[in-house]
Amino acid sequence: MILLDTQAVLWLSLAPEKLSAAAIKAIEDSRRMNEGIGISDRTLWELAMMVSKGRVDTDLPLREFLHMFERQCAIFPMSVEVAAQSVSFSEAFPKDPSDRVIAATALVHGLSLVTKNGLIRKSGEVPTIW
Repeated sequence: MILLDTQAVLWLSLAPEKLSAAAIKAIEDSRRMNEGIGISDRTLWELAMMVSKGRVDTDLPLREFLHMFERQCAIFPMSVEVAAQSVSFSEAFPKDPSDRVIAATALVHGLSLVTKNGLIRKSGEVPTIW
């Protein structure tokens, strides 16, 4: 299984051409091996915020839009381990709380994170795919 950050899961659903070749291959491989795709519960919240603020255009009502991701992805909830890890990254790691929770979710569950975020990738603190 792999974990997708918010942008990656959004692009997978609405604009797959924006994903890198390595991201597409990782997603296809994970699906082919029946491992699936995971997202942090924080990603659901970010998606809800994007839709409610008009940053993401969807023909679906918000709840249906979110249920679509719930059906397609394993959702990893916040845990003590994720919370603790999210505040344990180095100073070089992005400060955005959502980035930290999503990256911590990947790290705690031993998953690679599919992300275009250059700061997360450059940090080397979380295994990433892009």
